[in-house]
Amino acid sequence: MILSHTQINSHHQLPNCHSPINDSIRMDHRVKSNLAMEASLFYYVVFFLFLYFLTRRLLQNKGLPPSPALSLPVIGHLHLIKRPLHRTLAKLSKQHGPILFVHFGSRPVLVVSSPSAAEECFTKNDIVFANRPRLLAGKHLGYNYTTLPWAPYGDHWRNLRRVAVLELLSSNRVQKYRGIRMDEIRSLILRLYRSSKGGEFQVEEMKSMFFELTLNVMMRMIAGKRYYGEGEEELEEERKFKEIVTETFELSGVTSIGDFLPVLKWIGFNQIDKKLIALQRKRDGFMQSLIEERRKLTNDSYSGQSSKTMVDVLLSLQETDPEYYTDDIIRGMMQVLLSAGTDTSAGTLEWALSLLLNNPKTLSKAREEIDMEIGQNRFMEESDLGRLPYLHGIIKETYRMCPVSPVLVPHESSEECTVGGFSIPRGTMLLVNIWAIQNDPGLWEKASEFKPDRFVGPEAVNNGFTLLPFGTGRRRCPGESMAMGLIPLTLGSLIQCFEWERIGEEMVDMSEGSGLTMPKAQPLVVKCRPRPAMINLLSQI
Repeated sequence: MILSHTQINSHHQLPNCHSPINDSIRMDHRVKSNLAMEASLFYYVVFFLFLYFLTRRLLQNKGLPPSPALSLPVIGHLHLIKRPLHRTLAKLSKQHGPILFVHFGSRPVLVVSSPSAAEECFTKNDIVFANRPRLLAGKHLGYNYTTLPWAPYGDHWRNLRRVAVLELLSSNRVQKYRGIRMDEIRSLILRLYRSSKGGEFQVEEMKSMFFELTLNVMMRMIAGKRYYGEGEEELEEERKFKEIVTETFELSGVTSIGDFLPVLKWIGFNQIDKKLIALQRKRDGFMQSLIEERRKLTNDSYSGQSSKTMVDVLLSLQETDPEYYTDDIIRGMMQVLLSAGTDTSAGTLEWALSLLLNNPKTLSKAREEIDMEIGQNRFMEESDLGRLPYLHGIIKETYRMCPVSPVLVPHESSEECTVGGFSIPRGTMLLVNIWAIQNDPGLWEKASEFKPDRFVGPEAVNNGFTLLPFGTGRRRCPGESMAMGLIPLTLGSLIQCFEWERIGEEMVDMSEGSGLTMPKAQPLVVKCRPRPAMINLLSQI
């Protein structure tokens, strides 16, 4: 008997497949299955990432310098880095050798802590390491890597360097600004003398005084402006300038984690970037107002070569080649000169006076040299500096023990090269730890002691690559001659005119702070009074 289609359906009907209970069971099964697949996928990704980084590291380590073992995926050796950077790198170099290879996140880094390796980097490989790494500070504060410190090695950089060396910071130009330096030093001396109330010891905080001195010197040379110590009600322009200066040095010493872990910029870790961009807008507006002001000063009193500010020189170049010497180029050069010429010189002066206070016999010896060569009937002049070798020894020993740039501004290799027999890949960031070199007891006798005599006399130390406060090679700081005029003249004048003592019996705290340069952790506070033999001369200022 053949059953009809209807009958078959009626006798063999299956349960309803779309019941709520079955839907719930199927959904639970699918969720569990998806979770299992996602978990498996996650473990596979982690496993392959581990294999990738392991394989990459094994391949890369062939021929590379020694490296700390604890390099983690993604962050590399960043977990080993503590502040201050120069001391951490020195510690790692003691463990692994003076030529060290590390990873700061995604960036390969060569750390050099010996004179021979530094010499190889800046002689045989000088062109290879003539580039700078592309860090966010260079993008936002360096006009997209076009200013002198940040520009890649090439025609543009060479032209900026030529302008700096031959037009702005030449020996002839620096000499033309000699009166500015002397004026500002005399203003500092007068300020301290008036504070002494007729010869009594007064407590003075020197960090801010040195900073204001160097800022005034640089701003007068750059744009003919003076913003500190006038004793007048603060003008709006002065307030803006001081705000910009403070913010610049606060942010310039901050490292953006995005420089080493770029992925963090994509997920919102970009607060430093925003602050740098906002700061650059302020700096741009302020510098542009100074440029416009100098443009308007076209009368004869500003046309003479001897009275030209650095902005005037740059505007003259702009007239000859307006397409190249744009206002962007001029603003960038102004900002570089201001930043490079203030904090470094002020920091060196503070460290030098701190060392002298902790070594009173050295201070007395320096004063004896000044009294013998100059006397007490006139103030020290720049022309006297050549007759004061011990004073120069004090400055050099300060540079050695307390370099304001303990790790040189980073370089980057433009191609593969070798250093110390090791293979260095292209795109490696170079950090030269001059603090480690200059405080190495294997290179310096009694390295932890303040001994200016090591730089004086026929047996003076031959510096070579053991003393590099201004760097070396193509990227050497072009402002060395200016610094070596201002710093010894300021320090020598203070020694000539005043007696200096510590606050209490305790030694001056020589702890290091953090920042763009190597500041003292605690600002220098001292007791100061005019020398009796100098009061008559001081009263005539």
